[in-house]
Amino acid sequence: MSKKSIEKDIERQMLALYGENKTLTENPDPEHSVTCSNGTFVPKVEGTISAFRGIPFALPPIHERRWRAPEPVPDENEIREAFYNAKSPIQTRIPSERSSFYPQSEDCLYLNVWTNSACKDRNKPIMVFIHGGSYGWGGTVDPLYDGRNFIADHPDVVLITIAYRVGIFGFIDLSYLEGSDGYEDSTNLGLLDQIEALRWIQRNGAAFGGDTANVTIFGESAGGGSVSLLPLIKQADGLFRRVIAESGSVAFTFSREECKVFTTRLMEYAKTTSLDDLLSMSTEEIAKINVKLNDFNNFPMRDGRIVPFDPYAEYERGVTRKIDMLAGSNENEMNYWIGEVGGIFPYCIGSFYKFNHDSKSLAPVDRKRVKSFLKTVRRTYIWKLTEFYNDLMFRLPAIKQADEHANSGGKSYLYFWREPSHIFLRRACHAVELAYVFRNIDDTVYTGKRADDELSKEVAQMWVNFAKTGDPSTQNHQWPAYNAITKLTMTFKANQVYVAGDIAAQRRELLYPLLPLMITPSYANLDGEAPFMAEVSYIIAAALSSLIVSIGGLFH
Repeated sequence: MSKKSIEKDIERQMLALYGENKTLTENPDPEHSVTCSNGTFVPKVEGTISAFRGIPFALPPIHERRWRAPEPVPDENEIREAFYNAKSPIQTRIPSERSSFYPQSEDCLYLNVWTNSACKDRNKPIMVFIHGGSYGWGGTVDPLYDGRNFIADHPDVVLITIAYRVGIFGFIDLSYLEGSDGYEDSTNLGLLDQIEALRWIQRNGAAFGGDTANVTIFGESAGGGSVSLLPLIKQADGLFRRVIAESGSVAFTFSREECKVFTTRLMEYAKTTSLDDLLSMSTEEIAKINVKLNDFNNFPMRDGRIVPFDPYAEYERGVTRKIDMLAGSNENEMNYWIGEVGGIFPYCIGSFYKFNHDSKSLAPVDRKRVKSFLKTVRRTYIWKLTEFYNDLMFRLPAIKQADEHANSGGKSYLYFWREPSHIFLRRACHAVELAYVFRNIDDTVYTGKRADDELSKEVAQMWVNFAKTGDPSTQNHQWPAYNAITKLTMTFKANQVYVAGDIAAQRRELLYPLLPLMITPSYANLDGEAPFMAEVSYIIAAALSSLIVSIGGLFH
């Protein structure tokens, strides 16, 4: 199937979910409706499950509020439908992020809640999911994050998914532009949106039967990075008790210098140096520019105001010790990007290019470490580089956070995901665990075929048990707490859920000193040549695609 056909199918699927929630004069379902500080919300009900979609948690960040910190919604008494997801944040369309094919708007700060009346407890743990998408894509409407199956199996929790501004409206440095006074938060607005959502949950979570003193935030990729950063942000203090970080960490951040690339290119395409000019532009005009900037989205900035200059140091000095933390990574994270960049051939070119670029920042002693690491990987060169980035950008940052959190007195748990995707060359790639966690085992966008039901049940139960008690152990598997000495790690594979010791210790020791370099999965700042490199790669890949498929197995 062609890329165009795939995109058309996704667009049809997403538009079928779209609708506008209406304000009502009478409540058609007082039994299931919930009254919050900003109105009474009427859910869609299926059996014992109530789904509340599109509840606003902040004022729309439009007009004079564009690129400013979120403001809380005022108290209201209106009755509103909560039948449909709100619009996705502004972003470019990519097939791996189905939310990007849903209608988009700057007015995107809404959340969704699932409850199950099969459990009458009015003091349920609240689990809040933050989606991924490299801080430039994604949204809560993605079917992978639908909470129905999860809450059907676990009626004793309240599940919430929250939206936040991404990309050009959520993470861009406007602080040095002409007329930028008051826009210092622009670099980390998406994180501030998440905090505003958590404040709303503190005010209203009890109305859904939730225990606001027992909130667990969990997320994957950029969502995993977000839940790793939020414990370090003063404004988020007291808003949650536990964290689950899937394939994301504090390493997913940029310096101020790195963030300038995005801003500079925005101003070039907008043909201005004035913030006032940007503020006067329509959403449509900025969205068109954003298409041209597709390869240049930012990660959160280590600005010293919201995000610390050295996030690892904050873990080390015990800032996070009062929360419980569960974190982990997948065995073959980087294989996800084979699909993202258009196939194995552009992936090879991109990997070589990124490695050469990243190597420039290494001191001679670190280059020796990398060389020694590559020798430990007994595979062809492209897969050596893949293993290098699997460890440096995903596995080791998770271990580092777990180490420092445990050393400072916090409770840590660590996992390693090994159950593979069934998509060609993907293996246990980035995001493959999401279908298992959400119990959406028939959603095959990352798994390739129906996920293993028993593994999904066990993983979801562990996540829920952790949210309830701070201990993810189940009747089937005891999960010991992590410490920096034994480094006990829960390993997930179908019919092989077990506790392992220090996985790949030699490789960890070789690369651990490189973590302060904060090398990220972003291709945005590769000397400004990444988009050109990608375009050339795609052209060549198109010509050689049949050949690559036929010999792809040889790369292993």
